[in-house]
Amino acid sequence: MENENRDEMIIKQQREIEREICEAIPLVSQLNEIGSLNDEYENDEVYINKIKDLQTKYRYMRRTRPDGNCFFRAFAFAYLEYLGKNTHDYISFRSLAQESKEKLIKLGFPQFTLEDFHDTFMEVVKKFDPAEISLDKDMTEELSLTFNEQGYSDYVVVYLRLLTSGKLQEEADFYQHFIEGNFTIEEFRHQEVEPMYKESDHIHIIALCSALDVCVRVEYMDRGDGGKIKAHDFPEGKEPKVFLLYRPGHYDILYPNK
Repeated sequence: MENENRDEMIIKQQREIEREICEAIPLVSQLNEIGSLNDEYENDEVYINKIKDLQTKYRYMRRTRPDGNCFFRAFAFAYLEYLGKNTHDYISFRSLAQESKEKLIKLGFPQFTLEDFHDTFMEVVKKFDPAEISLDKDMTEELSLTFNEQGYSDYVVVYLRLLTSGKLQEEADFYQHFIEGNFTIEEFRHQEVEPMYKESDHIHIIALCSALDVCVRVEYMDRGDGGKIKAHDFPEGKEPKVFLLYRPGHYDILYPNK
């Protein structure tokens, strides 16, 4: 019994430490030079070389809070930033987003649950209509304010999770091949996709990109492949609109060199 109590106390302390670390990091940071990564990998030659390689393609990054929602939050911020400068793509996305609620309802998602999340999602999307934005600076500042407001930011993440889950349900036969272990599509959706704070993997990225018809390039920074960064586009063969950095268990936003 004493051992059980001690284990519970240790777990509770660990969770409290993790919570404090998370809350000390903004949901989405200001721009940072790629070189700022060097501070995290001092004396680690493998990662220092990979940072040098990354700098040949990207100059800036935005960090996201490592809370399990980082992929969805990074994607949403980066894509809205792109859409705010590209009227044609914005109009297409806004129409798709507006119609997505009815599509999810037809797939069996409860309307009562969807209403609030969809309304808030559309409220955020409408903020970044290129026709309403006068200066890039204004848009970037507004994005930072919006995505660091927990209510707005988390509602956007939730709705993207629901869109991802809907795509997995819609094309279950295809996505079943990507799921590891003994999960059924239903189990995977309800346990690994829809809940907040669950980390994302390839299947989440593939499904979301398919649902929104957008290409994302992920740069993988790990200990493999010598001193070079490995990039992968989801899906392949399309022009990426969003650029993300993946380090084991975490995604941040990247900005290509111009």
